[in-house]
Amino acid sequence: MSGAERIEGHCLCGAVTIALDGPKHEIEICQCDMCRRWGGSFYSAQTGENAEVSGDDAITAYRSSEWAERAFCSKCGSNLWYRFLPTGNRSFSAGLFDAAVKFAVEKEIFVDERADWCRIEGDHPRQAGQEVIAEAEAAGFRFD
Repeated sequence: MSGAERIEGHCLCGAVTIALDGPKHEIEICQCDMCRRWGGSFYSAQTGENAEVSGDDAITAYRSSEWAERAFCSKCGSNLWYRFLPTGNRSFSAGLFDAAVKFAVEKEIFVDERADWCRIEGDHPRQAGQEVIAEAEAAGFRFD
C-alpha cells in the first residue's frame, strides 16, 4: 500500500479528527466479549501506516486489560481506537472513516465469543480466541 494515500475521519461530534496514511483496504473484525461490550457489537479495526490525531482535549483513554487501551471521545462517546500495549500498535474504529465503507473484511477474530445476532457474511478467515492468543504468544507476547 502506498503511503501517499490518506483517509480522514472524525468522531460523531467532530471534536476528534484522524488522518490515516497508507490505510489498509481490509478491515479486521473482533468479536470478543470486551469489544461487544465496548461498542454494542463487534469492533471493526482500520489500520494504516501513520496516523495524525487532533482533538487531544476530547480524548479519554481507558486501560481495558493488562495488554490493551481503548479510547473514546469524551464529548460524544464515539469509540476511537484500540491500542495493543506490548507493541503500541493502534487500530481505529473503521466507522470513523467514510472511505472505509468500501473496504472488505480481512478476517474475524474471537469468533467463539460472537453473539448469534452478530454474524458477518463473506468468505474470509475466522479465528477463535485461543488461535489469536497462540499467534500472539508465538510472536513473543505474554498474557499473564
